[in-house]
Amino acid sequence: MKSKYVVFPKAQDVAVWEEEIGTPEEGEILCKAEKSLISIGTELHCLNGVFDPGTNWFDWVKYPFRPGYSMVGRVIAVGKGVQEIKEGDRVANYGVHQQYYRAQLHDVQKRYDIPEGIGPYVVPDGISSEDGTWRSLACTCQSAVRRAQFEFGESVGVVGLGILGQLVTQYLAAAGARKIIAIDPMQSRLDLARKGGATHTLQIDVKDAVDTIRDITDGWMLDVVFDVTGHPATLAPSIQLLRKLGRLVLLGDTPTPTKQYLGPGVVFNSIAILGIHGYMVPERATPFTPWTVERMSGVFFDYLAAGKMNVGELVTHRYSPLQASEVYLGLLKSRSTDVGVILDWTMLD
Repeated sequence: MKSKYVVFPKAQDVAVWEEEIGTPEEGEILCKAEKSLISIGTELHCLNGVFDPGTNWFDWVKYPFRPGYSMVGRVIAVGKGVQEIKEGDRVANYGVHQQYYRAQLHDVQKRYDIPEGIGPYVVPDGISSEDGTWRSLACTCQSAVRRAQFEFGESVGVVGLGILGQLVTQYLAAAGARKIIAIDPMQSRLDLARKGGATHTLQIDVKDAVDTIRDITDGWMLDVVFDVTGHPATLAPSIQLLRKLGRLVLLGDTPTPTKQYLGPGVVFNSIAILGIHGYMVPERATPFTPWTVERMSGVFFDYLAAGKMNVGELVTHRYSPLQASEVYLGLLKSRSTDVGVILDWTMLD
C-alpha cells in the first residue's frame, strides 16, 4: 500500500513524500497512523541543520531526513510470532511521521540506536490516541527527574516551558516538590505551567532571575534546576540559581555547544551538572535498574488516568500532515507560543 510521510529533503526544507509499505514480516506489526506529536525542539534543530562537528546532531542528521518519534497508530496486521499485540490495538511507538508503517517488537529503530525494550506499547482503553503520542517524551522527562535524584520537599527551577518543561513541571508536582519555579519569556506557557503545578512563574530572562529566586527561597536558592531550553546561552545563568551542592540537569541538548559556557561558581559551590538523553534507559527491568521505557510508560498512562497529569491542555495546534511544510517552516520562524503540535493522520481518510 502507499504511505505518505514527512521528510526534510535538505536543511530548512519540508515535504510530504510517498512510499510503498509491504506486509509485516516476522516479529513486526503493520499500523495505520492516528496521531503524532511534533517534538518541536529536536525536530526544528534537525530541520535547521546547524550543528557543531562532533556532536550527536552532526552525526545523526543526514538529509533527506525523516523526523518524528512520538506516534500512535492502530494495528491492522501482525506478522508471524507476534502474540502480545493484536489487530485493532492502538500502540504508541517511537516512529517517524508516517501514514502506514511497520514496527518491530524486539529490534526497533536501528537508525536511532535505540536500546532493546523500547518497542510499541499498547495504549490503554480510556487514554486517547492524542494523549498517547506524549508517551516517548513523558518517559524522557521521567528519566530527567530521576537523573536529578530529586527528593521530596526540594525546591526546583524549570527553565524553558516547551513540551519537556511542561512535562517536567507536572512530574515534579506529582512527586512532591515544595516549590516549582517556572521561568519562560512567554506568559501563555507560564499559564500552562501554573495549571501543571508550578508554584511560581517568572516571565523573565533566566539571567535576571537570581535576586527573585533568592527572595522566593529565603536565600536558600534552588536544590535542582532543569535547563530544558537546548539553548547555549542558558547554561551559565541557570547555574547561578542553585544552592551550594545543587544539581543542574541538562534536558535540552544544544546543537552548538561551542557557544556554551559554565560561568562562575561551578567548582566553588560544588555544582553537579547532569546530562540526560531520552534513550539512556535500561534494556530490561531488574531490582537495580527498574525504570525501563515499558515501566515508565505504565506510570505515565496511570498518571493520566488518575488525573495526576494532563497533556490535553498542552496541545496548542492540530494540523493535517499535508500541511507539514507550512507547519514546520512556521515553527522555524517562531515557536514562542507553541507547545504541543499534533499531526492528525485521520484527516487523510
